[in-house]
Amino acid sequence: MAQIVKRAYKYRFHPTPEQAVELARTFGCVRLVYKLEGRGVSYAESSAALTAWKRTEELSFLGAVSCVPLQQALRHLQAAFAGFFAKRAGYPVFKSRKKSRLSAEYTRSGFRWRDGSLTLAKMDEPLDIVWSRPLPEGAEPSTVTVSKDAAGRWFVSILVEEMISPLPPVAQVVGVDAGITALVTLSTGEKIVNPRHERADRRRLARAQRALARKEKGSANRAKARLQVARVHARIADRRRDFLHKVTTRLVRETQVIAVEDLTVRNMVKNHRLARAISDASWRELRGMLEYKSRWYGRRLVVVDRWFPSSRLCSVCGTLQPSMPLNVRTWVCACGAHHDRDINAARNILAAGPAESRNACGAGVRPQGKSSFLAGDRR
Repeated sequence: MAQIVKRAYKYRFHPTPEQAVELARTFGCVRLVYKLEGRGVSYAESSAALTAWKRTEELSFLGAVSCVPLQQALRHLQAAFAGFFAKRAGYPVFKSRKKSRLSAEYTRSGFRWRDGSLTLAKMDEPLDIVWSRPLPEGAEPSTVTVSKDAAGRWFVSILVEEMISPLPPVAQVVGVDAGITALVTLSTGEKIVNPRHERADRRRLARAQRALARKEKGSANRAKARLQVARVHARIADRRRDFLHKVTTRLVRETQVIAVEDLTVRNMVKNHRLARAISDASWRELRGMLEYKSRWYGRRLVVVDRWFPSSRLCSVCGTLQPSMPLNVRTWVCACGAHHDRDINAARNILAAGPAESRNACGAGVRPQGKSSFLAGDRR
């Protein structure tokens, strides 16, 4: 059944010098408001405080920019404190101008959308957007977020409501084992190689970072060198995201049920020998893409409990091995079955998936108990 979803379309744009100045001023005011109201209060209280700040001599410049992004910043701050007090997130931190992505969010009253052109409040000309793909026919933006990344690129993200129809049902089901050498291994025996984008550009990144370290702090040359480092990071991130989109889209299109493991990436990156490779694989982003694409297109994503011993369990006879060090990539079970470590894990994940989905309390699949996992390595 078709469903209406909120979907953001992100585009590059090239501001005029006047627009760049106006947006830079807006970014600065958004950051300042976020910093000034650094406490957990209601939106009504913080909005009243914003009005009072504009009347003071020191902060009267806040009235020179659109009030919509400032109000949205206060709403985001309120949501951040709500998450902190509910113990869902850490304490909200002030966003650095140099280290954070600069952004400002405009709701419907803060922009004009007419005949495919977008004009922001306090601006006379529409944004020069590079329309790399069309918006859905008849789409009306509800929110527009303008941002500038560390590499100096300008982006606009347009949020619209879109009708998405589910894909035709297919018979294929698959278990997915995430890894480092192979980004994902499927229960069908297929392995999708990890491109290791960070590793491929590591020499270029190191050269740019060395050049940055040699520049005098506060100099124009240091600012140029910092931009070069940011561009290398942006290239790595863009290529990685593009590859993950291609892999996840293919899995969702070809498979009705996808079973994955519930990996705790935050704990796994504490292993300093593997942290860089795990971060480069970006398993968390892979999982997130599978989740929303499965929900949109009528597929089913089943998440197997993180303690399930997928690598140590024989997918043929069910015998549990006492241990399975990471350097063991192939092994032979007592039943005579020869196993590739990753393919065997993917097949076990697929077998455990239906049991996980039937578990009403969501406790997960733990046939051997948590203590058995601690006796040997899961992967």
